Amino acid sequence: MTESTSTSLSASTSTSDDTEEDNEPNFQFSEYPPDFFDLVIVDECHRGGARNESTWRGILEYFSPAVQLGLTATPRRDDNVDTYNYFGEPVYEYSLAQGIEDGYLTPFKVHQIQTNLDEYVYSDEDIIEAGTIERDRLYTEADFNRIIEMRPREAYRVKTFMEAINPNEKTLVFCATQQHALMVRDLINQMKASPDPNYCVRVTADDGTLGEQNLRTFQDNEKTIPTILTTSQKLSTGVNARNVRNIVLLRPINSMIEFKQIIGRGTRIFQDKDYFTIYDFVRAHEKFNDPEWDGPPQEPPTGITPQQHRTPSEPDQLPTSDEPRQRPEKIIIDLPDGKKRSIQHLTRTTYWSPEGKPISATEFVQRLYGELPNLFQDEAQLRQLWSRPDTRATLLEGLAEKGYGEDQLAAVQKIADAENSDVFDVLTFLAYDKPPISRRERVMAHKSLIFSRYTGKQQEFLDFVLDQYIREGVGELNQEKLPQLLELKYRSINDAIATLGDVQQIRDVFINFQEWLYLEQNQAS
Repeated sequence: MTESTSTSLSASTSTSDDTEEDNEPNFQFSEYPPDFFDLVIVDECHRGGARNESTWRGILEYFSPAVQLGLTATPRRDDNVDTYNYFGEPVYEYSLAQGIEDGYLTPFKVHQIQTNLDEYVYSDEDIIEAGTIERDRLYTEADFNRIIEMRPREAYRVKTFMEAINPNEKTLVFCATQQHALMVRDLINQMKASPDPNYCVRVTADDGTLGEQNLRTFQDNEKTIPTILTTSQKLSTGVNARNVRNIVLLRPINSMIEFKQIIGRGTRIFQDKDYFTIYDFVRAHEKFNDPEWDGPPQEPPTGITPQQHRTPSEPDQLPTSDEPRQRPEKIIIDLPDGKKRSIQHLTRTTYWSPEGKPISATEFVQRLYGELPNLFQDEAQLRQLWSRPDTRATLLEGLAEKGYGEDQLAAVQKIADAENSDVFDVLTFLAYDKPPISRRERVMAHKSLIFSRYTGKQQEFLDFVLDQYIREGVGELNQEKLPQLLELKYRSINDAIATLGDVQQIRDVFINFQEWLYLEQNQAS
């Protein structure tokens, strides 16, 4: 590199001789000689720089003696074919899937969510608030929030994903239109627990300067408000928010390019961000099955001549009419209370490889943290080790030494949607593909068997312990927790002894009941 390459170029395309308000001169790119730079790098080169008629093209042509390197994450789309014409064929390609595989981007899991109002046919009890309904028409996802609007449907969808996400995690919600994004923003703010009025904001073209400011604040990883952004098209590209943990899809995605762009909003790596989650209400995940998901960029079409700009004197080649063109009135439907209460959904969680192939939860976790350590031979031995506080503690120490410590196991619980489950159930899920049950379900399935082996006072104490276990987790069953549980229940150890017997008796009850809690479920009934 020559000395000149250490100078950065910020080219202004203005032809005015005016200076800025701070009296700093407004330099023109033509003030540099054409051979001043050895290398010109054009980021996002699918944009204006590659268009024949763009001002940036003139800048590139002016510095034509330099090597010009174009970078883009959008390998091909109809309106950027000039990228290939100007820069030529790609000299290097690096796919999104490869970036995930190499650890430069984060992997993801998908919640596929279907409701019984994904499609709609009008019935007589429904309330038409505006527009004219076609009574026998089947309205599909592509129609909603464009030609037909149903607020109870959108409210249910918002409630569904709001109950699923961590409310403190940054989230992008992609909506059908700007108006739909406004509705969803309002619904989120009505349901939120945060007292901040800017918890969720809309960022669309209509939001102008305020929207841009909200986007900049959202991208600041040191700031937590706004936490959720709703948008329609604007945020599918150009968002560098590295801490986005959730992407919610409330509108169809029609092109693979846009699909890759939207998925790319969540793939930025960030501290303690092992993966991100897609909440898919519109079956967009089916695009993972498309060979183009991880295929090479499509060959650009040939023989296409860019459109020529018309001069202002050229008349529009469109039919003229004295009547203003009007859009049909949007259909707005409300539902009777009984029908609102009957809206239901089904969620299926799937895990995907970077290549867009469905994989098991075990494989997904192994890609993040490595293989589960071989510290037990089978499920029976795992159950035996887990059912005693001392051997459970030894097992957990061994897992931590092999890379599955407390933080990793908590993350696996979240991946498996098992935050209310015992870690035992998470381990059997990973090792033996058994669906986890919640701690409450475990207690309810084993409570009668446990109580059948103890007296009334002991039952009362164990009922208290089990309640703590349900609320707080398996840590409540550790031996070192026993004194705290006794004081919490009986106020003092002496009062506990007066009620339950001596220390050894209390200790035996506390340790031994756990064998029955972790008994195979078919043996507990």
